[in-house]
Amino acid sequence: MRPRKAARRRYAEQARHKARPDPLWDKSDNAKDARAAKKTRPYANTDFKQAEDGSHCTCPAGKRLYRNGGECTINGYAATKYSGAEGDCVPCAERHRCLRTPDKTKVRQVAFFRGKRDGNESHTDRMKRRIDSDQGKQMIAARFATVEPVFGNLRHNKRLDRFTLRGRTKVDGQWKLYCMVHNIEKLGHHGYAN
Repeated sequence: MRPRKAARRRYAEQARHKARPDPLWDKSDNAKDARAAKKTRPYANTDFKQAEDGSHCTCPAGKRLYRNGGECTINGYAATKYSGAEGDCVPCAERHRCLRTPDKTKVRQVAFFRGKRDGNESHTDRMKRRIDSDQGKQMIAARFATVEPVFGNLRHNKRLDRFTLRGRTKVDGQWKLYCMVHNIEKLGHHGYAN
């Protein structure tokens, strides 16, 4: 076989491959600019506006997101979390810019950070501060008149200083029995039995 014929046969299908687009077409500057223009920036927390009273925040589409909980700590920072309503977020036209995975996530959640929380203060210290406040003192005073006498009666007069049964349902039954005896005794002492 002559070398020229072999070369022709070898490169006969070359035209078919030349018709394909350049494999490096997306590496050019024009293609990068086109992709950047097509891809939109997702909404950040700064695009959401928090109400002055902190009860809600407003998304870029004008819908309200409501607080889901009070004080929360995220990575040592004090934050307020908001969550959208499913009826507002699911049909929203801005959903693709608002959520990272719109096909999996139903509603948007946003957190506004207020600064680093003091790491030295424990839950016990915060509870002590809360009880020592004026409102806490009122709550404790009301508790002494409403709840504590019941516990004192059950513990000392009825001698319920420990549960004799094991298991949540059995302990619940024993507790309800003692509470029922306490309530019947209270009715009897106040003249309802006469």
